[in-house]
Amino acid sequence: MKNEIKKSFKGLCALPLAALLFASVAQADPTHANDITSMSHENMQKDAAESGSMKESMKDGMNEMHNMQMTGDVDKDFAMMMKMHHQKGLEMAKMELANGKSPTMKAMAKKIITAQKKEIAQFDQWLAKQK
Repeated sequence: MKNEIKKSFKGLCALPLAALLFASVAQADPTHANDITSMSHENMQKDAAESGSMKESMKDGMNEMHNMQMTGDVDKDFAMMMKMHHQKGLEMAKMELANGKSPTMKAMAKKIITAQKKEIAQFDQWLAKQK
């Protein structure tokens, strides 16, 4: 009998926590207040996979930057590393456009793509003159 009471009590404690989580997500991004309740297990797995892909992309970029041969020229090294950093940002922004749900984040991803493509071109132009 005590175990049944404990289980019931634990279940009752979980309800306010779930409600608090739902309320905090709804307050943070009201456009997705219903996402938690309507998200299927399959969608959650897909979202987790996409988040994992984003993380892998950044991890690869960090490893590439870590392994990059430095020239000793601070300006050139900065341009090379920032170019790579922006390229990984582009990959992440493209993943957001393809799989994201928030109109706010998708709009931000579009801005990032536009700005970082322009900056990558500027780095390329500058680096081409340094050879």
